[in-house]
Amino acid sequence: MTRFLTAALIAAPLTAAGSFVQAGGLSEPVVAPTPVPVAAPAPIPTGRDWTGFYAGGSLGYGDVDVDGVDGDFEGLTFGGHAGYNYDLGSIVVGGELEAMGTNDFTLDGGDLELDTVLRAKVRAGYDAGAYLPYVTAGWAQATVDGGAAGELEDDGYFYGVGLDYALSDAFTVGGEYLRHEFEDFDGGGDIQADTVALRVSYNF
Repeated sequence: MTRFLTAALIAAPLTAAGSFVQAGGLSEPVVAPTPVPVAAPAPIPTGRDWTGFYAGGSLGYGDVDVDGVDGDFEGLTFGGHAGYNYDLGSIVVGGELEAMGTNDFTLDGGDLELDTVLRAKVRAGYDAGAYLPYVTAGWAQATVDGGAAGELEDDGYFYGVGLDYALSDAFTVGGEYLRHEFEDFDGGGDIQADTVALRVSYNF
């Protein structure tokens, strides 16, 4: 009897411990996996910084129609310009001053000659990396040698489009088309002028 009680007293704790283990009381702790760091993707450049001053020259061709006068002014043009661009991100805005001269820009069969055109421009373009397509408009002043009539001068306006390409941080090349309108030029007829030009600029 004594042996039976002793065996029962020993078996009872062992039975309880086994039930506890089966219930999960002594199960192994769950170890959470260590998160693997993921590197953030490098930012992709979408453009260049066009902000700054620039100056340069141009060479082109022009054609001018004068109301009431047969024939056209036409010939080579050359000029100089200086301006400033401000890059807002994807949009670039700026202003420019330009003086254009002509080479033998004489009306067919007449004695009228276009001497100079001065322009004050505003520009707005899209930053496409090395390329800058833009629209432009502003004030223009033309001076015409009227022969016997003397020098004629009047103000008008212009509008057009252009494209600049950055060869490097220092140099930019481009092309530009402009349409000029001079109404009642110096008390006479209306004048319309189209010019195209190749441009080279140095960026400061």
